[in-house]
Amino acid sequence: MKKENRLVYSTDRGRVKEDPKPEKRREGDDIVRIQRETKGRKGKGVTCVRGLPGTDAELKLLLAELKKRCGCGGALKEGAIEIQGDKRAEVKALLEAKDFKVKLAGG
Repeated sequence: MKKENRLVYSTDRGRVKEDPKPEKRREGDDIVRIQRETKGRKGKGVTCVRGLPGTDAELKLLLAELKKRCGCGGALKEGAIEIQGDKRAEVKALLEAKDFKVKLAGG
């Protein structure tokens, strides 16, 4: 059998990653829309927040703050923040405190 020489630890720098692509900045339309959705979630409701300006990194920070305030989970999907459960009132209060124009959309 041929014995392989596997490197376990090295102080060399190795490959240097290329500069990451600059983050795409999303522009909102000055109105943040909050709505409750259940479609495609087996009847479980989520609160969706759309129309927020900023990069994905900025939206992730806002998502973390919303999750802490609401005491539930959430995700960032394609520029829209999803918070588990019907938390429209809490989300609206927090976003209005941050000087966003907020509108409750949908039924």
